[in-house]
Amino acid sequence: MHKAILDLITAALEEDGAYDDITTLSTVSPEAQASAQIVTRHEGVIAGLSLVPETFRLFDSRVSVELVVKDGAHVQEGDVLARIQGPARSVLSAERVALNFLGRLSGIASLTAHCARALEGTQTRILDTRKTTPGLRRLEKEAVRLGGGQNHRFGLSDGVLIKDNHIKAAGGVAQAVTAARSLAPHLLKVEVECETLEEVREALQADADVILLDNMDAALMRQAVTIIREQSPRVLIEASGNIGTNTERLLEVAHTGVDFISLGALTHSAPNFDVSLEFA
Repeated sequence: MHKAILDLITAALEEDGAYDDITTLSTVSPEAQASAQIVTRHEGVIAGLSLVPETFRLFDSRVSVELVVKDGAHVQEGDVLARIQGPARSVLSAERVALNFLGRLSGIASLTAHCARALEGTQTRILDTRKTTPGLRRLEKEAVRLGGGQNHRFGLSDGVLIKDNHIKAAGGVAQAVTAARSLAPHLLKVEVECETLEEVREALQADADVILLDNMDAALMRQAVTIIREQSPRVLIEASGNIGTNTERLLEVAHTGVDFISLGALTHSAPNFDVSLEFA
């Protein structure tokens, strides 16, 4: 497992006070052994399960974890995800950190799966954004992928995305695209965020590779898609802003003909996936 993730788990254990768990240390004998299992409380897609063995291992190598399913699995309420054996103190003290990662990431994967299912039968794909929890981006973006979505930029160095403030600072769409192409490697695509049809036309004139339709209603989006397809069929079209995860809204946007819908909600508003660790 990547060192950054192992460091993250260690930091989470320290943050939780797992090494000084006064409740467990005062009530549970150091000789006590435990047999437990992690179960789901509702239906969804699992992500972050691979972190569970690492969490317990980092806390106490004597704890053994058997994973019953794999990350990306679709599970039902009551399904067993993992079986755990080892010193009871260690199981109890590391439990919350393991479940927090699992619940957070499975929530993202499950919400992504909901959105991806809503678009089945269309040509539109779901993307995430950089609106992730600081320090958890690698894990949260993997959860999106496990849920059936696709990853947008991992970081600012992965692609050019010219937004409204870049345009203002550069003096216009054409100036921003020209400046970007003079610096960015030729393999990087240049994407321009557009809020009006005038900006769409300017982005096309500037030879943008991708156009992001930002905060447009469906009617305006359809007009923009028509303009782009007629003038430059090779240009990819992304929709974002004020879309949400409602099935009807997602389909409304997909039916405008866009290639992608990017949703910050996948990572900043996913509900926690309810999992529980139960002693036998």
